[in-house]
Amino acid sequence: MQITSQHLHDDGVLERQLTLGEIPGTLWTRGPDPAPLVLIAHNNGLPRREPRLVARARFHAAAHGYAVASIDTAGCGDRPRLPALEEARADLRRALQAGEAPDDDVFERLVGPLVEAAAPEWRATLDALLELPEVEGPVGFSGWAALGIHLAVAEPRVAALNLYAGGYVPRAQREEARRVTAPLLLLLQWDDGGNPRERGLDLFDAFGSAEKTLHANPGGHLGTPRFELEDGARFLDRHLR
Repeated sequence: MQITSQHLHDDGVLERQLTLGEIPGTLWTRGPDPAPLVLIAHNNGLPRREPRLVARARFHAAAHGYAVASIDTAGCGDRPRLPALEEARADLRRALQAGEAPDDDVFERLVGPLVEAAAPEWRATLDALLELPEVEGPVGFSGWAALGIHLAVAEPRVAALNLYAGGYVPRAQREEARRVTAPLLLLLQWDDGGNPRERGLDLFDAFGSAEKTLHANPGGHLGTPRFELEDGARFLDRHLR
């Protein structure tokens, strides 16, 4: 792993851009003491530089002292585009521009391969980050539900999941959810037009975790109340500290 640049923010958070082979990522830390790690990702592979993700990452680092990391998934963010994913994205755009509801096949062709490609890269990144003196376990995961499910099944070091039900979860990950045992906090926007609430409720029901909590709030896709950020941090505190 190589650190390519770094910037110390006024709130004391050190933001470092890094690469692990071809994988670009960002690490946010505050202070020199070892801190539990939170992996953070946007639903469906949105870039790690997306302002909402950066704001969440800096909040967890500044207000709660976590080491927080994110990477760009293959075909997303700063990485070269992949033809099969671009074809699926084009089909999705055409449906939306025509005012049609995209069928599950489009999302399966887009999100399923993203998850399969992302999981081993996130695990390799986890290995590298835990070698740093300022990063330690246990590890939490926040954000992208489909990836969080897949990682939690494959990676025993993931001790808590704070997931957002605002993205498509492929059929394979809906089945995998039954094998998840890590504590779960799932956020659901009740009026998210692109993500039917019934699908989010069914997903919550499928999780095998003995401790699982659902927070549902009125409003659309981008309407998650800010207090859920604090509630998510308290959830992580219970399981990572």
